[in-house]
Amino acid sequence: MEDLSELPRRKFFKQTGFGILAIAFPFHFNKNNIMMTKFNFYDVIIIGGSYSGLAAAMALGRALKQVLVIDSGKPCNAQTPFSHNFLTQDGNTPKGIANQGKLQVEKYTNVAFFNGIASSGSKIENGFEIRTETGIKFHASKLIFATGIKDIMPQIDGFAESWGISVIHCPYCHGYEVRNTNTGILANGNHAYDLSILISNWTSTLKIFTNGKSTMTTDQMTQLKRHNINIIENEIEKIDHNRGNIQNIVFRDGTKAPLNALYSPRPFVQHCSIPESLGCLMNEEGYIKVNTLQETSIEGIYACGDNTTRLRTVANAVAMGTATGMSVSKKMIFEQF
Repeated sequence: MEDLSELPRRKFFKQTGFGILAIAFPFHFNKNNIMMTKFNFYDVIIIGGSYSGLAAAMALGRALKQVLVIDSGKPCNAQTPFSHNFLTQDGNTPKGIANQGKLQVEKYTNVAFFNGIASSGSKIENGFEIRTETGIKFHASKLIFATGIKDIMPQIDGFAESWGISVIHCPYCHGYEVRNTNTGILANGNHAYDLSILISNWTSTLKIFTNGKSTMTTDQMTQLKRHNINIIENEIEKIDHNRGNIQNIVFRDGTKAPLNALYSPRPFVQHCSIPESLGCLMNEEGYIKVNTLQETSIEGIYACGDNTTRLRTVANAVAMGTATGMSVSKKMIFEQF
């Protein structure tokens, strides 16, 4: 007897009659739903259900594609209190924007959600297989990775607790809120110098904390001095904060520097290793390499959002997700025709 679990999705629905049932009784799955294994064939699986993933899901849902969104519910900006520079959403909470987005996507009954973590992926005939941490397998002809990146925190007590609140990475996201306050930059070398020029637009009270000997050039330090930007080379012991709001930078010699905000661009790793395991190429900065259609180097695999670009804003993630959903649906429409 033929194993139905190995059939291509359309053949499976046609032979079992589940196609009509799926239209009449759409399911939104979670990892405790026992019906899930009977409906594990999709046009597209989206891994990552934050802004970019939800936007891609909406575009695909509106294009009448059967979509599964796999998401762990742990976005990298979970601590950030407010989102800015996003027209119609300025000042709203990141969680609120995501929740509203999910409610809107859930109205498209051809989009299903699975609460869990995708642990591995493999190429199969006519598509891909994704396995979750609990061992459940899903199949689709196309994959979209909207998995974001994971920031690497320094070993400074209080840093992680303040990340996204008063320890920030982007002046276009948070600079207005901390304008004209006592502001610091935790960086060194060319990066510190270039960032100080940018941040000086928002405050005239600026310090650079190199956390050790400065590696900036003599010319750079002269320029900074002309603009009253001090360089502090003391090694940092910890950050004094009140619920993530910085009070002081505390140095190993016991001295302190009062501060309101600290810019600290962080190194990162990809939040999900599946794209690279499937052969997707990374660029020199560590982002997934995509073309203008958000296609990776592997046919049938797409990526969007923070895992592909340094332009790390909610608005950009949504725009990229929408573009990706449209790109994937158009590709499928032409292939199926």
